[in-house]
Amino acid sequence: MTIGTGARARFEAIRDVNTRTPRKFDPPRDEHGKRLRVSEFYGQNTFDLNKMKEKLPKDVYTKILSTIETGKKLDQDIANSVANAIKEWALSRGVTHFCHWFQPQTGTTAEKHDAFLSYDDNGRTIEKFSGAQLIQSEPDASSFPSGGMRTTFEARGYTAWDPTSPVFIVEHTNGKTLCIPSVFISYHGDALDEKTALMRSMEVVSQKSCELLHLLGETGVKRILPTLGAEQEYFLIDRAFASLRPDLVMTGRTLIGGQPPKGQQLEDHYFGSVPARVQAFMSEVEYELYKLGVPVKTRHNEVAPSQFETAPIFEEANIATDHNQLTMEILRRVALRHNFSVLLHEKPFAGINGSGKHNNWSLAVTASGPDHDGENLLEPGKSPHKNLRFLLVLTAILKGVHKHAGILRASIASAGNDHRLGANEAPPAIISVFLGEQLSRILDAIESGTVSNMSAEQAVIKLGVGKLPEVSRDNTDRNRTSPFAFTGNKFEFRAVGSSASTAFPVTLVNAAVADGFSEITEALRAKFKTAKSKEAAIFEVLVDAIKETRNVRFEGNGYSEEWVKEAAKRGLPNLRKTPEALAELVSEKSKQTLTKLGIFSEAELVSRYHVRVERYVKNLLIEAESLRAMVDTQVLPACLGYHANLAQGAVAAKAAGLTTPSLETANKLSTLLGNLQAKRAAFEKAFHKVEGLAQEDEKALSLCNEVAPLMAETRAVCDELEAIVADDYWPLPKYREMLFLA
Repeated sequence: MTIGTGARARFEAIRDVNTRTPRKFDPPRDEHGKRLRVSEFYGQNTFDLNKMKEKLPKDVYTKILSTIETGKKLDQDIANSVANAIKEWALSRGVTHFCHWFQPQTGTTAEKHDAFLSYDDNGRTIEKFSGAQLIQSEPDASSFPSGGMRTTFEARGYTAWDPTSPVFIVEHTNGKTLCIPSVFISYHGDALDEKTALMRSMEVVSQKSCELLHLLGETGVKRILPTLGAEQEYFLIDRAFASLRPDLVMTGRTLIGGQPPKGQQLEDHYFGSVPARVQAFMSEVEYELYKLGVPVKTRHNEVAPSQFETAPIFEEANIATDHNQLTMEILRRVALRHNFSVLLHEKPFAGINGSGKHNNWSLAVTASGPDHDGENLLEPGKSPHKNLRFLLVLTAILKGVHKHAGILRASIASAGNDHRLGANEAPPAIISVFLGEQLSRILDAIESGTVSNMSAEQAVIKLGVGKLPEVSRDNTDRNRTSPFAFTGNKFEFRAVGSSASTAFPVTLVNAAVADGFSEITEALRAKFKTAKSKEAAIFEVLVDAIKETRNVRFEGNGYSEEWVKEAAKRGLPNLRKTPEALAELVSEKSKQTLTKLGIFSEAELVSRYHVRVERYVKNLLIEAESLRAMVDTQVLPACLGYHANLAQGAVAAKAAGLTTPSLETANKLSTLLGNLQAKRAAFEKAFHKVEGLAQEDEKALSLCNEVAPLMAETRAVCDELEAIVADDYWPLPKYREMLFLA
């Protein structure tokens, strides 16, 4: 076969992929050559509590432990001692540079490296790292998204150490860097990052949940923090294919691509045997993460071909957020060593399952007396009192989700997630809560009043709550169509996109729940003044809350059209696309709640809206430009070349007195080419209209409602052409190659 010029690189890539072998790496071993257990090298690149205890003076360790465990302000008097211990540890590990590692509003991380190199008073070179350098640094704030909070000429910004998240060492090819997890604020103290608001929200939800527990008599509880386990889904394709796809290089998803005969319809990939190259990749990813103290636990094939997942053990939410960012970075870095490209986009391939990041969220007691420390508030207890508390916590969460469904939807809104939400593969854009049969039955019984005349102990026994500890984890089937589902001892926020930082969604979950706790606590205080007993007051509050939040509870199929209609009857918002979802951030209700809780100032909240709208616009403009270039420089030349070949063949056949069957294909190709050029012209016209709009929100709506549908129509014609153009003319790696050759 003579391969067309355009397709030659594609066929060479196929050849290269077919010669790949799993990459081997040398696992850590002891002096006798025996492979170390994970527990023997876990966290070796992290300055964790154990290393602090070992290397810091006792009084210094006690003070920093207090900061970490109770949220007290860091005592600056100890900063130099801590910095010196960190420096000596880092130097012993071969580190030459340090940086403040932070999370600007870009969805990724940022860092500016400084060498330990300095001079002493005699001009001799030394390694120096002071407490001031540990606590604060000053990157250029004007170069990061601020959503209008800063002008370009206002450049000053500060990173400040977050001592609750351990410092760590990142190893690269020719050196090592000490990374200091940090927040990022402006000269005027405004939060410019994702983490500052997250940490504020954690303190607020701790305060509000403690107030409720204190009201119930549990005054020994001092601090309650959200925990998080973020399941990370991703695709792996060979780098040779990815580099030949301009859309993947520029946008992270395929803007063109016909469906292969086989996709995921045989359901043979999910939990199947992990391919050898992928297994080697996963093992090295886990090795790198273990050294960084990231507790990855699970790995498996996901639903779609070439789709996989990794999931960690739960941690406090801010540490889990840092660790998820590290996980995404390590996935990308290790993939290069294995000749893979990691695709974290929510929908890199049309027609098959997209990727999410299920946020498993709960509340844990982290500072209290010995009877409570480490207790999960979403774990039903072993006494009537504990289960009444569990029900109050549950209804507080229901109130928060019901009242603030709009901002929860906004928290997961993005151009990538728009392709996934509500597409019969992921939770719908309608925010609802799934509780399961047993809990739903209990709440229904309380609401109906069938237990109102019983004592607390009689009531929980009657309702079956007293038996919950034995069956809570398996008391019902899971509902994968629910965006916010109770799964035994946690809620699973399933709608978060795979490429997103967990910080913003968790911040707004914390905010919604904190507001729910406030309302439950206020209601209890009022009822305690009039009810005949404490238990009676609790049941009255539960009844009111259950009635109020009934509409947000849904146990059925979230993918169905019936649910869309039912949700509308219930008054639940159905914010299908990103522009309308993001508008919820700047509603009066959102502003009032989030500023009252102290999680955002109004300026910070408005900035989040503008940053996310601007990112949405830029993503779609990049996609539109990429599609236009691919049509003009790859699809049309390939089709025209094949069309000319068919025409020449028809002319030669006719001259020889033969039939010309190629004319039928040539005519079909001509029709499709005319259609493609018309579609391309239409979407380019709409694209230019967007460029003329002044406001970002206007651009977002125009891109969403006009440009994106026309791009989809253009794509549809390209995919038809892929199906009839000779294989040796088509320049772009096809789905059947990218998804099934590894």
